[in-house]
Amino acid sequence: MMEELKIYQEKMQKTIDNLQENFQSIRAGRANPHVLDKIKVDYYGTMTPLQQVGNISVPEARIIVIQPWERSMIKEIEKAINMSDLGINPTNDGQCIRLVFPELNEERRKDLAKQIKKYGEESKVAVRNIRRDANDRIKKLEKDGEYTEDDSKQADKEIQKCTDDFIKKIDSMVDIKTKDIMTV
Repeated sequence: MMEELKIYQEKMQKTIDNLQENFQSIRAGRANPHVLDKIKVDYYGTMTPLQQVGNISVPEARIIVIQPWERSMIKEIEKAINMSDLGINPTNDGQCIRLVFPELNEERRKDLAKQIKKYGEESKVAVRNIRRDANDRIKKLEKDGEYTEDDSKQADKEIQKCTDDFIKKIDSMVDIKTKDIMTV
């Protein structure tokens, strides 16, 4: 019974990890190279992660510099950044591309807070779906005679406790990230 629950706990943990990744891609007025993680560039016909076509550095608090390994990639990188939902216009000097992150205004902070809440809600739904799958599995095992009614009730309690713990963790992560974004 414990091995069964462990599988579902691991799935819930992956949901938390995914939420953490999504939070890293939200820009908070400071330059964070993780905002570029999901951007892919057309590299000779193959969609390639931006990190694999150039060097990314943060020379100042609000600037990211992308130094392509091939000069010919500058236009493609600019195009990929413009097509992303980053909301920053890249500038290039023929050698490298600069992304200057403006200070966040109140309206942009509120938009980011809404996005954070949305990611949190999606993660909660994912955790609840995992709970539903676990409960369906428990019912099936009871029906097949592998679990007694008591085992089934105990497993239901365990999976519910696990779900509650992960939901609390998600709420906490959302609160922390929201405070981070709203702090001027």
